[in-house]
Amino acid sequence: MNVSPELAAVVGKGPMPRAEVVKKIWAYIKKNGLQDQQNKRNINADEALKKVFGGKGTVNMFEMTKLVSQHLS
Repeated sequence: MNVSPELAAVVGKGPMPRAEVVKKIWAYIKKNGLQDQQNKRNINADEALKKVFGGKGTVNMFEMTKLVSQHLS
């Protein structure tokens, strides 16, 4: 899959399989401590992820998958 410039800032330059994109996003989230401590299903976006998440500060795991798909072609 081709990766948008916004998503490439988080996962690196594409193209890459969707599974690889998801794996790299989770690595980024864990490395930067962006998983919400109270509700582990929520991701608290930093500036790079906000661009991928359409400006949202917090998204849940299921919404994240949908938003990331918009950056893949």
